[in-house]
Amino acid sequence: MSTMIDDPRLVGGDTGGSALSNLRRRLSYADLGQLPVLIGLALIWIVFQIANPLFLSPLNLTNLLLQNVAIGIASIGITLVLLLGDIDLSVGAVSGLCASVMAVASVKSGWPGPVAVLAALLAGALVGALHGFWTTKLRVPAFIVTLAGLLGWQGVQLLVLGNTGTINLRDPFITGLTLTFFPGAPAWILCIAFILLYAAGSFWERQQRAAADLTVSSMGGLIARIVVVGAGVLIAMAVFNADRGLPLGVVIFVGILILFNAITKRTRFGRHIYAVGGNAEA
Repeated sequence: MSTMIDDPRLVGGDTGGSALSNLRRRLSYADLGQLPVLIGLALIWIVFQIANPLFLSPLNLTNLLLQNVAIGIASIGITLVLLLGDIDLSVGAVSGLCASVMAVASVKSGWPGPVAVLAALLAGALVGALHGFWTTKLRVPAFIVTLAGLLGWQGVQLLVLGNTGTINLRDPFITGLTLTFFPGAPAWILCIAFILLYAAGSFWERQQRAAADLTVSSMGGLIARIVVVGAGVLIAMAVFNADRGLPLGVVIFVGILILFNAITKRTRFGRHIYAVGGNAEA
């Protein structure tokens, strides 16, 4: 039995109205998207700026972003797990273990920086494969597997580090991942390239959806979104250049974000992720 919906306010996609009318419709149905998050962040910034006038300084904002690059990269991986309808409680412990493997390989074993980084990535891939095997082949819930990993891999990390517990990294390749900056013209070139890439991708996606007879956003809304994103990127670049320049860590994070966005939206593997998350049994 099918149900017909005649009220255009209840139908997703473009209803032919202006961007302002679409916004009013979304507000009436409490469909605010990312707006509450942005408002919350703005309030947090205001409170901390009142407490410390240096909070919104270019130096502090750059340092805060650098400190969150590792968390952001881990969050991209966690997003894939959440799209599957599962959970991973061990990501922090696995991240610490992989960092320990890299540090020990670089400092104690004398491996070159790139090789040590690859060893850490391989260790993380092996741990993920082990968790995936227990979850998909042995049918143990991901909550149980990753909770055990949360406890177990912390012990393995202590075993890898040894008695000292801490290791000072000195390899220029490894330290350069967070201490390299692109000031001036190179930063602005990367900024403009990102905005043009985002605009081209947005128009291409709209054209592809229209060709497939899928709902598309209005052209005005699309242009407004590109303008807002572009303005945000330009402001961020101005903040970076007011300090030391565009951090390499941020470039790596954005690159990984673009890569996995393409994987989830443009590949068969990405469609499988959404399909399993939508109904694993089906």
